[in-house]
Amino acid sequence: MFRSRSNEEKAPGTKVTADLTKQPRDPQAPKGRPTPKRSEAQSQRRRAVTPPADRKTAVKRQRETRRADMARQREALNNGDERYLPARDKGPVRRFARDYVDARICAAEFFLPSAVVILVLTMVRVPALQNIALLLWLLLIIAIVVDSIFLGMRLKRAIARRFPNDSGRGVVMYGLMRTLQIRKLRLPKPQVKRGAKL
Repeated sequence: MFRSRSNEEKAPGTKVTADLTKQPRDPQAPKGRPTPKRSEAQSQRRRAVTPPADRKTAVKRQRETRRADMARQREALNNGDERYLPARDKGPVRRFARDYVDARICAAEFFLPSAVVILVLTMVRVPALQNIALLLWLLLIIAIVVDSIFLGMRLKRAIARRFPNDSGRGVVMYGLMRTLQIRKLRLPKPQVKRGAKL
C-alpha cells in the first residue's frame, strides 16, 4: 500500500511527448500530455530566456524591447489595431463607446478652445468684457454638464442593448472622458465619421 512504484510503473509517466503543432487548442479539450513537474518547467523557462552576459547588454536589450512595444502601441493608437492597444482601450465594448462618442458633436469637446477665449477675456481690464467672460464660463459649464448627462444615459442604454452580457462598468465614464478631448487629438484616433449610425 505504501510501497514505492517499480521502475516499469514510473516509466510511462516520465515520458513527455512534445506536441509541436501550431494550431490553437480548445481550452476545454484535454492536453494529451502530462503536466511537467515544477522543476522541469522552471528549467525549461531558464533555458528559453538566456540572460545576457553583462548588465549593460541587459539594459540595452530591455530598452530596445520597450521601444519596440511603444512603437507598436503608438501605431495601434493611430490605426485602431486592437492587439497592441493599451489595456484601458481594449475590448469591443470600449471600441463601441469610442465610436459612439466620435460619431456625435459634444459640448465638452469645445471646452479647451472656449476656456482659452474666456481666459483672454477675463484678463482684459474692461469690466463689461469680464462680466461677459464669467457668463460664458457659466453657460459653458452648464452646457457640458447637461450634454454629458444625456450622452451618458444614451450610451449606457446603447451598451446594454448591444452587449447584454457585459456589465459595461466604467465604459460610460471612459466615453465621457473622451468627449473632453478635441476630436483630432483623441487617441485612439476616431475610426468613424461624424453622424455615422451605430
